[in-house]
Amino acid sequence: MRRRAQSSSFFTAIAITAAGLPGVACGAGQPPPGPAQLAGQRVVYPFAGTSVPAWLRDRIRRGEAGAVLLFAGNGTDAAAVRRLTDALQAIPRPAAFDAPLLVMTDQEGGPVRRLTGAPAAGAGLLGSRPVAASRAAGDGAGRLLCRAGVNVDLAPVVDLARPGSVIAAQGRSFGRSPAEVARRAVAFARGMAPWGVLAAPKHFPGLGPATRTTDDVAVTIVTSRAELQRADERPYRALIRQGVPLVMVGTAGYRAFGARPAALSPRVVEGELRERLGFDGVVVSDALDTPALAASGDHGTVAALAAGAGVDLLLYADPAAARAAADGIAVGLRDGTVSRARARESLERVLSLRRGLAGSGPPPSGPLGARPRAPGRPAC
Repeated sequence: MRRRAQSSSFFTAIAITAAGLPGVACGAGQPPPGPAQLAGQRVVYPFAGTSVPAWLRDRIRRGEAGAVLLFAGNGTDAAAVRRLTDALQAIPRPAAFDAPLLVMTDQEGGPVRRLTGAPAAGAGLLGSRPVAASRAAGDGAGRLLCRAGVNVDLAPVVDLARPGSVIAAQGRSFGRSPAEVARRAVAFARGMAPWGVLAAPKHFPGLGPATRTTDDVAVTIVTSRAELQRADERPYRALIRQGVPLVMVGTAGYRAFGARPAALSPRVVEGELRERLGFDGVVVSDALDTPALAASGDHGTVAALAAGAGVDLLLYADPAAARAAADGIAVGLRDGTVSRARARESLERVLSLRRGLAGSGPPPSGPLGARPRAPGRPAC
């Protein structure tokens, strides 16, 4: 499938500004983004506690952060979390980056829920119920996250329940059939979409064959390339056809695609996801500060590898690791080891997504695309 051309309006406007010409979209006198901004806008920052820490507030104000990740430690009550997310969105930032921050969490349902509430059933149970149950679960998750001010759900899990699968053992897989997993994943995502909550299906290209979790150890999957493409990648194709705006790439290694773990592999991100499946949205990594990637280098090195592989948003579970990653990418941008052109492409993709949430971006490419809460939808 052919990739759609990326919009260049943001950087065209910056170039005009730099030339001293009037009429720029991002405001007169706006400088082009510097290395710290190009780097920081690619990182998804976690933080501790129920208030915005000074270091994160400062990065947002400088245009060096555009996405955050919430855990249960940031609050489990939707109303309390809404006060936190409102505080985040109210932080002033440079005009060029003045679009809604991406606020992410894991609200898969069942055993993985950061907020108290829907959906009560996880994918393991939903897989045994009619597809309408998955749509209702997505609707419940979307409404809850809307109330909390969260606009990205790192869900649904679309890994297949292969024999010995750790994901299936955790109750997080819709089932073994690629077609049935695809139907339920699309239904879940479509349930969330009218609430202005975006789905980020995971863990591309498929963690179903893994018998251990990448949260704990390095995992190498030996399933053949043909089988991964036939079965494990099939749910992603269905979601991409519906306009899903984000896809999460996992951190397992795949012998079929070379030596590097998926999130660090151009063969996976560019070759499989973008070129073969035609995905032109935002690629977000699974947590890069995982023991699964310890052998790949320090946080700055891993971040540079993920950025080079084509990952747009680099996600972290530890705040210090996230800051080290952003600083490492900024160094790479300055010394030329990280591509500035690709950083700009990633920034434009992410900003386009964020503008879509405000209703000021390009029209969504399908029912799962970025848009504000649907008109006529009752209050969250």
